[in-house]
Amino acid sequence: MPPTLASLVHHSALKLTVRAGEDRLDVPVRWAHVSELADPVPYMEGGELLLITALKLDAEDPEAMRRYVHRLAGAGVVGLGFAVGVNYEETPKALVDAAEQEGLPLLEVPRRTPFLAISKAVSAAIAADQYRAVTAGFAAERELTRQALNAGPEGLLAALAAQVDGWAALYDAAGAVVATAPEWAGRRAARLTPDVERLRDRPAPASSVVGGPENEDRVELHTLGTGRRPRGALAVGTAAPLGTAERYAVHSAIALLTLTTERSRSLHAAEQRIGGAVLRMLLAGQPDHARAVAGDLYGGLLDAPFRLIVAEPVSGTAARAHADGHARVPLAKAGSVAALAAVDPGGDRLSGLAESVESAAARSGEAVLVVPEGERLVVLAADGGAAVAAGRRYAMALEAARAAPEPVAVEEDELVVGMSAPAGPIATAAAYKQAEQALSVARRRGRVLVEHDQLASGSVLPLLADDAVKAFADGLLRPLYEHDATGRGDLVASLRAWLSRHGQWDAAAADLGVHRHTLRYRMRRVEEILGRSLDDPDVRMELWLALKATATEAP
Repeated sequence: MPPTLASLVHHSALKLTVRAGEDRLDVPVRWAHVSELADPVPYMEGGELLLITALKLDAEDPEAMRRYVHRLAGAGVVGLGFAVGVNYEETPKALVDAAEQEGLPLLEVPRRTPFLAISKAVSAAIAADQYRAVTAGFAAERELTRQALNAGPEGLLAALAAQVDGWAALYDAAGAVVATAPEWAGRRAARLTPDVERLRDRPAPASSVVGGPENEDRVELHTLGTGRRPRGALAVGTAAPLGTAERYAVHSAIALLTLTTERSRSLHAAEQRIGGAVLRMLLAGQPDHARAVAGDLYGGLLDAPFRLIVAEPVSGTAARAHADGHARVPLAKAGSVAALAAVDPGGDRLSGLAESVESAAARSGEAVLVVPEGERLVVLAADGGAAVAAGRRYAMALEAARAAPEPVAVEEDELVVGMSAPAGPIATAAAYKQAEQALSVARRRGRVLVEHDQLASGSVLPLLADDAVKAFADGLLRPLYEHDATGRGDLVASLRAWLSRHGQWDAAAADLGVHRHTLRYRMRRVEEILGRSLDDPDVRMELWLALKATATEAP
């Protein structure tokens, strides 16, 4: 610990005597400073022991001493050393009374003790304290390194918590708590997730101090990783600000955890290469070979139904244009917009999806296969598992952000995702095709996520909203619309009624309020104008879909 007034008084070589403030000698001394100025306050920083001989002071004037001592105490001076036998043979009573009144410790310095000896004693004590702190910091670094090697991040956190006499927590890239030490700190760490999410928005490396409520701890937050996007965060909670030794320990923990995360990135890249090989074997119809390559890393994933997810970026302008042309589907609450900013502060949607899925799988102990494929991302995850749920939540947050009255500021590229129905290893190729089909529909509809299950259970009519389909329908029916515009008949309405009645003349004529012979004449005119036979089922199908595609549009 740093030197205190008490340690100086007990220093046998200094022979100091306490004249006032005996109950406040435990205060630390930052430095010993000599000044004979009548007002040295402008040159004080606080925490000093001021040494004087009263060369320019009237130390016997009670009012002058009261003002002098009051200003010293207000400036944070922790003690006053008065040398006797120089200008005054003994410590003046006016100075003693002023120090007693202000509560400022007053030390009497004998003639035989030079001020230099006091300064040297303070300096030596500060140096010894710093040496102890550095030594303790190096010892803490060795212990933290040993724990990191032997017990991983959990062991490192336990050692760090012991070093700082508090608690420590590790967060993943998504801001979720990965590990805490001691275990009771888990709930406290979870309450800091919003603070961790805000920290990730700042340029790395970043840190902040969170002052807890009254009677709660003080928490320091630090980002981990060397890249633009933090790979995680460390929280350290203590009852008081960290000392020098504790600061060394925290910095060592940050370095070791950063090294661990960067090493994990290299391992993650190797795992992705293995995952890519497994995926290619599955798509090639070689599930047995895929199992052999997957081993313990992905083997369990192939023992139960899984979902295959394909995602790729899309121009933000195009995505919004498609979305504006379709009815919006309410997928998420407004809070999802904030969730998106937390999960994906950098705006890299593809990376954000990968991190979200992988973090959820890691927390639940699931295996998940995430493979970058050019500009695409392919994910193979257990059906009904945490990874699939995380992917859905991420897409819902994107959808909510796009549909918000005041959209969240995002990068130009957005995201479209297609998800297959549940499948097994033997049907991976079919599942991949399903995911691609769902992806294509999501792109056309301006949606973030479309699942193949939704295509099978829904109607085919929304697919007609595609611009190419509308253009085909307009070109096919335009001659009929132009004929009707001349007032020579209602061929479009007649064709719609006849097709809706499956070619039943009487029923269709009744719907139109005309004779069946009139309807027959109109259908012959349709055939003549279009140059197509209504006896051809393909023609009838195309005409019906064209009528549906243009049902809400003017000719």
